[in-house]
Amino acid sequence: MSDAPLTTPLLNARDVAFQLYEVLDTEALTQRTRFTEHSRETFDAAIDTARKIAENKFAPHNARLDKNEPSFDGEKVHIMEEVKDAYQALAAAGFIAGRNDYEEGGMQLPEVIMSMCMGYFTSANAASSGYPFLTIAAANLLKSFASESLKAQFLPPMLAGRFSGTMALTEPEAGSSLADIRTQASPVEGQDFYYIKGSKMYISGGDHELTENIVHLVLAKIAGAPAGVKGISLFLVPKFTLDAQGAIGQRNDVALAGLIHKLGYRGTTSTVLAFGEKEACVGYLIGEPHQGLRYMFQMMNEARVGVAMGATMIGYRGYLYSLAYARDRVQGRLPSQGPQSSAVPIIQHGDVKRMLLAQKAYVEGGLSLCLYGASLLDDVHTHPNPEQAQKAQYLLDLLTPVIKSWCSEYGPKANDLAIQILGGAGYTREYPVEQYWRDNRLNPIHEGTNGIQALDLMGRKIWQHNSQGLMLLNQAITEDIKHVETARAQQRAYDVKLKAWAAALTEALKKVHQVTRQLSGDMQTCSPDQVLANATCYMNMLSKVVVAWCWLRQGLAASKGLSVNAEDQLGRDFYLGKLQAAQYFFNWELPMMHHDAQLLLDRDSTCFDMASEGF
Repeated sequence: MSDAPLTTPLLNARDVAFQLYEVLDTEALTQRTRFTEHSRETFDAAIDTARKIAENKFAPHNARLDKNEPSFDGEKVHIMEEVKDAYQALAAAGFIAGRNDYEEGGMQLPEVIMSMCMGYFTSANAASSGYPFLTIAAANLLKSFASESLKAQFLPPMLAGRFSGTMALTEPEAGSSLADIRTQASPVEGQDFYYIKGSKMYISGGDHELTENIVHLVLAKIAGAPAGVKGISLFLVPKFTLDAQGAIGQRNDVALAGLIHKLGYRGTTSTVLAFGEKEACVGYLIGEPHQGLRYMFQMMNEARVGVAMGATMIGYRGYLYSLAYARDRVQGRLPSQGPQSSAVPIIQHGDVKRMLLAQKAYVEGGLSLCLYGASLLDDVHTHPNPEQAQKAQYLLDLLTPVIKSWCSEYGPKANDLAIQILGGAGYTREYPVEQYWRDNRLNPIHEGTNGIQALDLMGRKIWQHNSQGLMLLNQAITEDIKHVETARAQQRAYDVKLKAWAAALTEALKKVHQVTRQLSGDMQTCSPDQVLANATCYMNMLSKVVVAWCWLRQGLAASKGLSVNAEDQLGRDFYLGKLQAAQYFFNWELPMMHHDAQLLLDRDSTCFDMASEGF
């Protein structure tokens, strides 16, 4: 498809404001010490700046970048010049350093606002936004764990956009099983660095000419380290070493072995990197030896929530495009109309409404979930009550695999429905929705496949900290269920439906507790292999409940909005649409959690019992 001016918005700006200020009370963050110089106006200004850069610098080359992906001539990677222009515009506007202190060139923006800003870039161009996204995450890790010397050398140029960052975990023999990595680190006598030797693959942004330098965060094992994950250390490996003044020095012994050609996300280089082919790859230890995986998990968890937001944004873009198409495309007649009547826009057909409503439920529910996760991170870092900050951390730990998995599953499902709404046109490259699906299909895979997220949730997250995360989730959901009674007492609109949704969510929550209690016993008495074989069922069950809760919260806010803005027709249309999407989720999606719950309660062993020879 040729690039053309935007015909549909990147996001629904009314929904963005609703999620931030009516569902979440984001404006209240300005009362916290870190954000006292901010206001709703400064938050909105940051988001509006991101939107304009996304529209003007990222969106225009999205389709062309997909058709003209990066190439490697044996010496350099060649990428469209527009990618560099977009990266520099984002950096110049301060978004790489947006979360950081004013003294560091940052804007001290809350996580929830930065998440929304970055969401605009992903919606406009998922591939080009991948480079700054990785740099931001790498810079955050360095800020948390690197020595003062390493931070002084590498952090300022990263925050300024001169250096970019990567995370180098995966190896040919070790994908998600990081315990099996083979990359080695050898100390160099009399020096403050190690020599790194090994190979990494599927490294996004692993080589390019967009920035002066690339900072690789590499997992490796020091000789004599303990076996498994307890022996993994983390190293900073620059593409170019720096001299004593911090200027670019010699090319490090990091070689691009080749580019990998992906189904989607084609503009983000996916690389195979060789470290130490000449036995001289300089790497600097970050933090303490053998603690690398603990450090890297900060970046990985940040990336997982970022993946969820990205999946939601790409799904949202497809939804808005298919919505506009359905309003304009005239075809067919309603069953009640005769053959002599005029054809109608396809948005009037019941099945098209179903597909649009499903997309709306997925992407607006996903946005609500992602922003809630970002708000928890704000509480972790800035809540004035340390006890509440700790509770936010427990809840975020529990929800991270849920956020990543649900959004990265249902974002692509929304894109699939967008293709279906466009019909034959949707399956052609002349229309953008097929690219949206291809770009989004990566998200259930990277940063830990959804199956691994399910294992993490059921095998670890629901039990850690004496299950405080699950208890806090129960408290939060129960509190909003109680708010439904408040809405009824105030005789707000849709109070009857809110009551029905609250009742359905209450029963679903009881089912979660029933299943979890049984699993607690099963984990003690049964083979963990057999119990965890159905981990995806638990993920499906809990995710449906969590997203239903997000829709109850949106329903409460919409009901309040209808009461306050009774005379505003555009406002009424927006709020009624929210309530209808909530009804769809409660009537069509939430009931499916009971099927997964029953499989777990029955200890169904269908998948576990299948012999490999039987396939």
